[in-house]
Formats: sequence, C-alpha cells, structure tokens
Amino acid sequence: MPRLTEDGVYQHIYGVCFKTGPPGTVGAETEWFVVDAADRAAHVPARRVRMLVDEAGPPPGGSAVTYEPGGQLELSSAPFRGVSELHSALAGDIAHVRDALAPAGLDLVGHGVDPVRLPRFQAEHPRYGCMRDYFSAGGFADAGLAMMCSTASVQVCLDIGADRADAARRWRLTHALGPLLIAAFANSPLKAGRRTGLRSSRQAIWTELDPCRTLPVLRDGADGDPAEAWTRYALDARVMLVKTASGEWVSDPGMSFKEWLDKGEPGQQDLDYHLSTLFPPVRPRGWLELRMIDALPARYWPVPVAVAAALLDDPAASRAAEEAAEPVAGLWAEAARLGLADASLAAAARTCFAAALDALPRMGAAGLVPLVEEYAHRYVERGRTPADDDPAFAPASAASGDGAHDHHDAPTTTSEEDPTWPR
Repeated sequence: MPRLTEDGVYQHIYGVCFKTGPPGTVGAETEWFVVDAADRAAHVPARRVRMLVDEAGPPPGGSAVTYEPGGQLELSSAPFRGVSELHSALAGDIAHVRDALAPAGLDLVGHGVDPVRLPRFQAEHPRYGCMRDYFSAGGFADAGLAMMCSTASVQVCLDIGADRADAARRWRLTHALGPLLIAAFANSPLKAGRRTGLRSSRQAIWTELDPCRTLPVLRDGADGDPAEAWTRYALDARVMLVKTASGEWVSDPGMSFKEWLDKGEPGQQDLDYHLSTLFPPVRPRGWLELRMIDALPARYWPVPVAVAAALLDDPAASRAAEEAAEPVAGLWAEAARLGLADASLAAAARTCFAAALDALPRMGAAGLVPLVEEYAHRYVERGRTPADDDPAFAPASAASGDGAHDHHDAPTTTSEEDPTWPR
C-alpha cells in the first residue's frame, strides 16, 4: 500500500470532498428525540424504538434510519434534484416512522437539546464508546455526553459548486450564513429541565467541545483554497480513535493526524475515518453539510432546508445573501445567545428570508412558499425564534401588557406535537 503523505491528503480532499458539478442537488438529515406520551421525562430504550421501526419496513421515500448514542432517531434523505422533491419524500418518511411508533404511545419531537431528560448513553457500537472515552480524557466529558446524547439538528446538504471558483464562493457563503441560520432557527433554551439563558444551547455545547474538531473551518475572514483550509484543519485535528489490525477500537492515541502521518502509519481508510470524526458547522463531504441548525418542531423542519437551498442555488437570492450575511459572518456566539434579538442578525435574516421566498417559485418549489412565509411572519419578521416561545425570553413590555410586543398569535411552546412538554 502506498504511503499516505500530506500531498495525498490534499489530493483526496481536493478530488473527493470538494468534487464539483452543476448545483441543484439537495439532501437533509433530520434528528428527533423519541418520547413516551405516558411519561415524557422517561428515556425510551433505543432497542425498543429500533424494533418498532424495523417492523414497519423501510421508509418509502428512501431515507436511511439511524440512531445517535442517546437514542435520537435520524432520518437521512436520499439526494434529490430539487427541494420540492426532497420535501415530499422526507415528509412521507417521517410520517412513516411516526406511524410505526404511535401504536406504542411514542412520538418524535424536535428540539435542539433535550429540554427535560439528562443524557443517557445507549449506543452499542464501539465507535461511540471510544468517542465518549476520548471526550472524557480530553476534559470534555460533560459536553461530549451532552453532544452525543442530548442534541438534535436539521442538517442541510448542498452541492459543492459548479467549478472551483463557484465552490470557493459557496464555501465562503455557507460560513457567512452560519450565524444567521443558528439565530433564525434557534430552538434549545432548555437543557435537562433548566433554562440556560441561550436561544441555542445546542450551538453552545458544540462550541465548547474540542475546538480542534468543532470550530468553523473558515475563521477570521480567511480566504483562499477551501481544499487547502480543510486539509490543514484535518491535519491539525487530534486523532479521536483508530481501529487496529486485529479489529479493536482504540480511543485517543495522543497525536494529531499530521503527527500520525509523519510516523508513516495511517492509510487511506484511516484518513476517511478521521474526516468522519470532524464536526465543524460546515463540513465538506463531496457536498456541503450545514450542521449548525437546531432541530425544529415537526411542522417547520422543511423551512431551513428550503431557505438554505434557495440562498445557495438561486443566483439572485445568493447575491442578496452574500451582501446581507457579510456584516454578521462572525457572530457565532451572539447567534447562540441572542438569536434574532440581535438587531444585526434580525436584519440579515429578514433580507435572506425575503430573497429565499422570491427564489422558491423559480426553483420549482412554490408549494413551500406558504410554510416559509408562515415561519417568517411568526418569527423572523418579529425578531423571534422558536426559543423565544419560552417565557424566559418574553419582553418585559409584553409581560406588563402594554402591547408594545403583541405576540397574541405566537405559540407558547416550541413543541406543537405536544404543548404539555416540557413543563
């Protein structure tokens, strides 16, 4: 087997992670907490959920069903040439899984962080055990367990770009849009029954978790070759776990991938696995995986998918997004803390939603316009997010009844599936 070199790492990333082609393909991954209607605070055994879902057969739209270490259920769509087609297929697959769980009194609910239950590790695969050990050894035990067992997201997958110049533009734009997407869809003000004071507690968990593998790749206005930036990020990141020749998993061998490379030990499979253990908010995998969006109430999961696809794939919307996102491109922490209560993020979000709404009919997705408009009116136009449905974020003037912030038609909970959870 040829020895893997730094140049070999770059060539792999250049040719595979940043493979270019005509944009327009979209995919999505939706993560859900499984809850029991009879006892919302109880953990539902992942084996029970898996059995029920398996008995119902494969989702008709082709989505893959997987499970996170805390038992969160993930539905990952097939790639579709158009957001409307994706929406139809994934919505059907979500309904298929919910129908499989309903007779047992179980349901899927969307929150960025489990608002009630403490994290409980339920994974069986040794990979997850090694991840837990790695985070614990690195001083990230609490954040690591919370990330693996108590967080959920809507991930949007979009094409790299038509050519190298387009790929570089889309790479910059997705990073610039990151804080805006966090803010506009923040939905995790509670963690294990306690208010955190943040709109997106999920983003805060990821931020404090092992910065070498969770911080944005593109920082401080850096520009240049995206493949070079991702190569450097991957080389500098600490190796999380390795699989030995005998098939055993070993956690935290105590070196960066570059240090391991200098020893002449890792091969192509080791590189592939190492890349899969890096979790920046924008991750290149042959497509751009947007990982910064909180899981949402069931009604609204299509909104970030439609908005992100429009802002990347429609030329006019993309130009508007580039201009709107530039002033807020570095506000990751502010987005998690304030959501759209930050005036600059709110202004950028309004511009981007308007551009997306204008673009969706041109993209053959006019059917999604009413839902995106509903979300925009309910939240974005008012400088609010689902997290603001928590009473902790109610404006003082609204609480005093002076009418300055009239949200009489806004919901009082982020869970439309069950307005009694959480309490």
